[in-house]
Formats: sequence, structure tokens, C-alpha cells
Amino acid sequence: MWIIFALLATCFFGLRGILYQWTSQKNLNRDLLLFGVFFIGFMISLVGVLLLNQRWYGWADVAVGLGLGFGSFAANALLHKGFSVGKASLISVLSGLTPLFVLIFAFLIWKETLTAIQLLGFFIIFCGLCIIRYSSDISADNLKGAQWGLLAALFFTFTDLMGKQSTLLEADVFATLTSMFGFGSFLFAVTWLAKRKKSLATQYSVTTNWSEIKTFSCGLIVGVANVSGMVAIISAFSIGNTGLVSAISGMNILLILLYSRVVLKETFSRQEVLGLTAAFVGLMVLRLS
Repeated sequence: MWIIFALLATCFFGLRGILYQWTSQKNLNRDLLLFGVFFIGFMISLVGVLLLNQRWYGWADVAVGLGLGFGSFAANALLHKGFSVGKASLISVLSGLTPLFVLIFAFLIWKETLTAIQLLGFFIIFCGLCIIRYSSDISADNLKGAQWGLLAALFFTFTDLMGKQSTLLEADVFATLTSMFGFGSFLFAVTWLAKRKKSLATQYSVTTNWSEIKTFSCGLIVGVANVSGMVAIISAFSIGNTGLVSAISGMNILLILLYSRVVLKETFSRQEVLGLTAAFVGLMVLRLS
């Protein structure tokens, strides 16, 4: 059953990634957009708490939820930033490193063992990324985007670990997500309002084509995919191996790369194709391990 939840998370997070890539190319306020993403997640989670009579059982539950909120706040901001300055394909692959980091930390923290097949998957992924990194097509801009993609992977790793910890505490899913999205939306709201106040004070503002209402509303749409993915992955973590769940959900990069190829018409060099193929094979090995 856990693999079904993990695959659902893959689809929802893949849709989120596609929407992030699309909105990153629009002239809009990123902080306001992400405030909308987290606000709808908070509202949906709160409804879930009320309908299912869920609750918080102690400060540990609240702390994990706040940790999820901070990690997701940073990861989503960095991922959207990466898409705005780098190639969708490169950012997707680097952010897809999350399963690798999760497996390593799950072993160090909870002693979840690594099999020979998982280690082989890691090796294949690293080889693919090295090929991509040194392909002739990579420019200074792409390297800058790669930095954001890698940082996003680290914070998504932290989020996955916090999600697993919530299941070990036997915390209620929607109660945890209410803390997570509530804190995350607060952080994005504060960031947006602070920048807005600063721009008004200095009488300098960045002109955007999208109104604040349109931007926030778009964030609400993206947020539905995001909260659905979080419900699915936490449900998978509760009954499945941490690393394997993360690895399968990490396959969402396939959807993003398909979008970048078919819709954005991004072209890949032979080295990039080889590197991307190796990365996909590595993720498939992890999925089948």
C-alpha cells in the first residue's frame, strides 16, 4: 500500500514542479505566490483536523510541524528561484537528489540499512550528475541555477526527515500539516509584506504584470497539488521505508523533464542526455530495490 501513496506523491509533486517552472517564467511576486501555496495548504489541513477530530499530543508534535514548515518554506523558495534562473532539466535533476540524502541520513539517524542495490543506485545517480555538470552546454547561469537546485534538495531532505519523524511520534497527519503550512504561510507572508513595505518606503518597486490577487490565486491552485503530495508522502512514510518512499517520490523529476522537453522545447546535448539517462536509471534502481 505504501508504494501507492509514494506514487501519488510523485504525481502531485511533479505537477507542483511543472507549475513552479511555469510561474517562475512569469513577471510576478514569488513570495506572494508561495504565500498562497502555503495558505491553501493550511486551510485544507485545518479542515482535515476539524472533520477527522485530529489533534496535537504534545510539544514534540508541534515542533516537528514547525520544522516541516521551515524546511518546506526554504525548499520551495529555493526551487522556485532555481527554475527562474536555470534550465528546468538541470534544476529538476539536482532537486531530485533528495532521495540520496534521505537514505544517508535515515541510516545515520534511525539505522535504516542500505542494500547493495541502493548503493548501486547512488553510484549511477552521481555518475549521471557528474556528466551533466561537465557537459559543454552548461553556462554560468546554469551553474547558478544548479546551486539553488542543490540547496532545495537539502531542505527537501530535511522536510522528508521531519515527515518521517512525525510518523514515528504517531502524530496525526492533518494536525502536523496544519502546523507546517501555518508556519510556512506565516514566513512567506512576513517576507512578502516586509519587501512590500521596503519598496514603498524607498519609493522603488519592481513592476509585475500580474496583480496581487491573480498571483495569490495562482498560488492557491499550486498549493492544492502541494498539500496533496504532502498527505500522500507522509502516509507512505508511516508504513514504508524512509529512503525508498523518498526515492519513489523523487521520480517526479520525470514529469518535469517531460514537460521541459515537450512543452518548453529544451534541447539536450549528447552528454546531458547520457547524464539524464544515468540519473533516471539510478532512480529506477532505487525504486526497484
